[in-house]
Amino acid sequence: MGFLKRYGFYFLLLGVLSDFLTPYVLGIFYPGLNQMTMVMSVFGDVESPVRGAFLVWSVVSGVLFVLALPAIYQTFSKTSRTLAILLASAIGLYGIGDCIFTGLFSIDTEQATWTFSTWVHNIGSGLGYAGFLLFPLFLVLLYRKQGLSSRSKMYLVLLIISLISAAVYGLARIPAINDLPILDKIGFCQRISFFFNYLPIVIFAVDQMKHRKA
Repeated sequence: MGFLKRYGFYFLLLGVLSDFLTPYVLGIFYPGLNQMTMVMSVFGDVESPVRGAFLVWSVVSGVLFVLALPAIYQTFSKTSRTLAILLASAIGLYGIGDCIFTGLFSIDTEQATWTFSTWVHNIGSGLGYAGFLLFPLFLVLLYRKQGLSSRSKMYLVLLIISLISAAVYGLARIPAINDLPILDKIGFCQRISFFFNYLPIVIFAVDQMKHRKA
């Protein structure tokens, strides 16, 4: 556990890099893939030519996020145990629900009805994405408790940008309006949303790594 508390933020950063790069690296080996119009979950579809690699990669990314949890909790446990648990849980939900579950429960986009695997995948992904979105909110509250207003305001701005990009991605999933400009590029909307979700995690991880070296 001491090892994880010491190097947890390296695992967190590696988890982000691993998860972020997955579609771009695997996309090279996916003939006909359109990154602009196809969501990332298609990599795990039963018809995907890179399905095996995607499933393993997703689990590895999820494990990296989970390994970071002790360090995340320890950072704020003295400020507020409740908020520290919520902060760690936000990353845990994403690592388990949106990464590990994605790797263990793939989907079949050709099936008209949802299978058990599809249900687990989509529910896990939804819970994981919720944790993803809430992460900067808990940082806003924690830094406010510590009296670090500049950091609190910075993560508040990042939270707002993240929510706006997530809302655009959500609109792109609505059939009635997803033929509008920008919204008709659901893959692009998803990747932009994920970028702004990753950003506060990266800033936080790098900041903590620098703090521990000082």
